[in-house]
Amino acid sequence: MTNPSRTRLSTRAPRVNFWGSVSATLQLENGRLLPAKLHRVSVTGGLLELANYMEERISVGLTLPVGSGVVHARAQMLFPMRGVNGYLQPFRFTDIRAEQLHILDREITTLLSQTIASATNRPVLGSRPPQSLLESL
Repeated sequence: MTNPSRTRLSTRAPRVNFWGSVSATLQLENGRLLPAKLHRVSVTGGLLELANYMEERISVGLTLPVGSGVVHARAQMLFPMRGVNGYLQPFRFTDIRAEQLHILDREITTLLSQTIASATNRPVLGSRPPQSLLESL
């Protein structure tokens, strides 16, 4: 198993934000399952929205559905912040298998490439849309 927090990188890991509702599941030490929404993820951790915050440094099992499968990992909860509909709570992966890390990395890379491709099709800041069809030609 790989511990991504121990492999220090000179730059931050790429992260992606989710605009839709991506469900995640937390499993506590007593086996209780809690629903969460995934807001941001990277290969080192992410940000969840929870109805009630978790104590800082609690270790949980985390299940994240990604485009090409499901990632199961252990994570440590970090300091919560009050959000609009509950709490935003960052987490960091503490134990994730290599194949799970590969699935997560592949999905992040795919989402980043889609974001970059869609950004290149948008008008540049300060440009104006064509007034007529003839101007666009």
